[in-house]
Amino acid sequence: MEASRSDESNLSPNRDRRSNPNPVHNSIISSAQVWPTIDGPLGLTEEASVDYARRFYKFGFALLPWLWAVNCFYFWPVLRHSRAFPQIRNYVVRSAIGFSVFTALLSAWALTFSIGGEELFGPVWDKLVMYNVADRLGLAGLA
Repeated sequence: MEASRSDESNLSPNRDRRSNPNPVHNSIISSAQVWPTIDGPLGLTEEASVDYARRFYKFGFALLPWLWAVNCFYFWPVLRHSRAFPQIRNYVVRSAIGFSVFTALLSAWALTFSIGGEELFGPVWDKLVMYNVADRLGLAGLA
């Protein structure tokens, strides 16, 4: 009889959840470990990850901004989890900003030339375009 009363009190919908001796946790979320790289446990250690993130970030300034995109892709878990790996996150966030600025500038430049063209640049257009280089250098009649 005592056991049935304690079972009934545990099934009560109005009971305090903090008093539950066996709280239900989401085992998927609590057991998931956060890795610094997208390849999880097969990837780099945290020390090596800091070194790689720093290299990708610095080499992005050497006119290789696609390395910033690689940095953001490879260290995607660092971007996703804002409190994880603060040393790596610094480089990855800066890489994301750098790649975004580079993409905006490249897109603006490409759209300016493709939409504006000769009407926008006038007589300077012939010096800016590359399709008449052979004519300018006198190489067109050699073939």
